[in-house]
Amino acid sequence: MVFLIILIVSFLLQLVAPWWVVVIISFVTCAFVGKTAKVSLWSPFLAILLLWLGMALYKSIPNEHLLATRVGEMLMVKSWMLILILTGIMGGFAAAVSGFCGYHFRRAILNVKSNS
Repeated sequence: MVFLIILIVSFLLQLVAPWWVVVIISFVTCAFVGKTAKVSLWSPFLAILLLWLGMALYKSIPNEHLLATRVGEMLMVKSWMLILILTGIMGGFAAAVSGFCGYHFRRAILNVKSNS
């Protein structure tokens, strides 16, 4: 459930919003829907990893990986595929940390309310 929400909403909002919208989406989704810390960590990571890899391939294949190859040369990496994988991992990491924080934010708020 968390995986699909993050994947679909991130895809739609990234058409018009900057890349960091995935951080907000992951935080809010895991704050409201995340059942466990494990789900709130891995679901956003995998959703954004797959989304960004798919979108990077969609954009990179028509131009024969020209931009990815040039970025790889700037970073002294020979493979365009490694650049695409690193892009997906970095996006997934940002989403995972955000989702994990969203889950724990909800737990902290619920804990404060129960103590009052």
